[in-house]
Amino acid sequence: MCLYFVKDRCEEERAEHISDTKKANFCDYFKPNNKVFKMADNQKAAKAKAELAALFGDVVPEKNQDDESLSPTELAEKKLREMLNGF
Repeated sequence: MCLYFVKDRCEEERAEHISDTKKANFCDYFKPNNKVFKMADNQKAAKAKAELAALFGDVVPEKNQDDESLSPTELAEKKLREMLNGF
């Protein structure tokens, strides 16, 4: 899941060699690779969030149709503005 880990080996020149990558290890140069995970199906993601909310007793906010057309940045800004409007 590291950006520098390519084809079963680390491409970062300064990193120590890890002989067994299956065991727990630590690297100062670890940088998460966001391309590792595939985009989840929206319906599956919504169902999983609802199940987690039910498990912990939280309320799942309903999505507006307008929210689906917004980028993640625009959606975060919208939520922030809604939170700050109360102050």
